Amino acid sequence: MARMVDRSSERPPIVGWRLVGWTAVVVGGVVAATLARFGLGEAGARGVLRATAATSFVLFTSAFVASALARLWPTRVTRFLLLNRRYLGVSFAVSHLYHLMAILALVWLPGSSFEPGRVTVIGGSIAYVFIAAMVATSFDRTAAWLGPRWWRRLHTVGVYVLWVVFAPNYIAQAGKSPGYALFAAIALGSLVLRLVAGVRTGSRAARLADRAA
Repeated sequence: MARMVDRSSERPPIVGWRLVGWTAVVVGGVVAATLARFGLGEAGARGVLRATAATSFVLFTSAFVASALARLWPTRVTRFLLLNRRYLGVSFAVSHLYHLMAILALVWLPGSSFEPGRVTVIGGSIAYVFIAAMVATSFDRTAAWLGPRWWRRLHTVGVYVLWVVFAPNYIAQAGKSPGYALFAAIALGSLVLRLVAGVRTGSRAARLADRAA
């Protein structure tokens, strides 16, 4: 006789807004651990900047490739990413809020040597405007107010703008360390995945249209 499994005691999976909450806790813990190691001065703020850049990259890339992976390789993992793409995007925004706090700390710290260039300031400002707009329209009510067409336009343009802002930083520094090289490869690979998935989806739609004609 098959053994009955009682699933009532299983913990609910970390999905949806729970994922966002846990991201805030985990990234907050990373920030706290970094400050405990390097202190509350410039070294600590720079450490937080590097750490949150990494966590933001992972979360952004997960949301960026979720749809493409689910189309190309439909598995349990890729379906999880697709179903939680919205929450991965909001989680990325949470991580990048910590990143912004580290930037502001470096700007305001007395005697800080941090001097962001004009391109960095402009690119970062554009990125945060899109992040704010995309988070604001990640709720059912605001998404309905914006409408499906404009919502799709905003979020499609937004993710590519964010990719253009962030990816060149890793690509330009790929030769400095294996870590930068890995992130650069992932950034380029994620873009290729989206493009390939888009081409295949377009080809499939064209074939279906030909059959229906």
